[in-house]
Amino acid sequence: MLSAAGGRLPTDVRAWISRRRNTELALIVLALLIVTFGHASVGLAREERVPSGLPAYAGGLSALALAAHLVVRRVARHADPLILPVTVLLTGLGLVLMDRLDHDYALHYGSEPVAPDQVMWTVIGVVLLVTTLLALRHHRVLQRYTYLGMAVAMLLLMAPALFGADQYGAKRWITVGGMSVQPGEFVKVMIVVFFASYLMANRDALALSGRRFLGLALPRGRNAGPVLLVWAVSLVVLFYERDLGTSLIFFGVFVGMLFIATHRTSWALLGVLMFALGAAVVAATQPHVKGRVQAWLDPMAIYLPPEQRPDGLVSDQSAQALFSFGSGGLTGTGLGEGHSYLVGFAGRSDFILATVGEELGLAGVTLVLMLYVLLMQRGLSAALRTTDPFGKLLAAGLSVVLALQVFVVAGGVTGLIPLTGKALPFLAQGGSSTVANFLLVALLIRVSDSAGRASTEPAGNATILTPAIRDRPDGRDRRDRRDRRDRPDRRDRPDRRRRANGPDRPPRPDERDPRDQPDARPA
Repeated sequence: MLSAAGGRLPTDVRAWISRRRNTELALIVLALLIVTFGHASVGLAREERVPSGLPAYAGGLSALALAAHLVVRRVARHADPLILPVTVLLTGLGLVLMDRLDHDYALHYGSEPVAPDQVMWTVIGVVLLVTTLLALRHHRVLQRYTYLGMAVAMLLLMAPALFGADQYGAKRWITVGGMSVQPGEFVKVMIVVFFASYLMANRDALALSGRRFLGLALPRGRNAGPVLLVWAVSLVVLFYERDLGTSLIFFGVFVGMLFIATHRTSWALLGVLMFALGAAVVAATQPHVKGRVQAWLDPMAIYLPPEQRPDGLVSDQSAQALFSFGSGGLTGTGLGEGHSYLVGFAGRSDFILATVGEELGLAGVTLVLMLYVLLMQRGLSAALRTTDPFGKLLAAGLSVVLALQVFVVAGGVTGLIPLTGKALPFLAQGGSSTVANFLLVALLIRVSDSAGRASTEPAGNATILTPAIRDRPDGRDRRDRRDRRDRPDRRDRPDRRRRANGPDRPPRPDERDPRDQPDARPA
């Protein structure tokens, strides 16, 4: 095993890398066993037999997971050992839920199955993850394409407003060769790269404060221009595309990264107030957004007589989702034994968390959300441990994107906030979302690899935040630190004080170094 410089790695570093990769492999195997057992339990619950497609499902998912692991072991061997196993577990669980819902939707609505398409998108996502890790050997290469990437992101973000089709009340899709694509899913990754580069170069200016209002230090007017521009773009997306979720993620990730870069609370409060103002205006003028707000305020009003319903309330999906959570209780009805198909057309995408709540209960919802929290935590950990500012902001921004997407989806389904029309990463149906989130995971793995590599550097090359790894069973390093602590501080030496007081003033008797005094001998 060789280092980046071409030399052979020390024994303790090689052992540390081997433990990481073996831990990752063991967790991947555990994740595969869990989802295979889940697929089998669905068949036993519905048909009292193991599904005939179980070997193909388990073998295909295992091949994808192990291929990704081998690439990580080869080109990102210092990477975090938890990111890939968590992704495998969420992806496998999502395929189990979609395959289970396909039977109910075919029986009650005559719908086509979506699980085969989702398998195809998962394969494309894993291929993109592997390609990214092979082609992008260091995350700082992305800085070369900062403004090009942002220009492409803006074009993709505005494309649905100009060329998109209106589906389910929102214009977030564009059709390419008979296939629908959501550009906003890829934009969320591209804007993080741009924001990381921009904030790295301008965070000192953005950290300066202007006037104070109600005890809050407001940012200077000249530095608020980028925030106002991003706010305006998010409002355009919200107004013309009626896409509340993408607009919230787009503006929220910039404000979150701005707070991380500057540590100024005023930026975060200003961003929340600006988005709330814009969302209130759009909700009052756009019927589709207004209907979602009405469903959030009173989801049970859909069961009133038509003449008594609030204006804009046309769907019972929010109410059915709450019924699913209520019937699930603490432990759920069991996989394959729920009725979340009553949610309607979005039960396999936007509302798939309702299926988790009904069939796995509150315990299952908590475990799924904790998996997302673990994925975010590993991203933030990589941000703290990497040594360059761009990598810190990149990993933190990607973690914020993941956190915002989970929040807007879970919050909308549970009634905490209005519905946004986004899909849970890896768990829900959606080709664009699946592929884009595998790209996000690839970048997190690459940044965590850089952080892990920095932690194995010699002590002279390590930073304060990333100390060198020490694995000395004889305790020598501990004794060395104790010896250095017991030595007198060099600043207290008389010759250091003499130089600090100037060369022309002779030292006082109490400042003289005893080593410079002549031996006192009796006359």
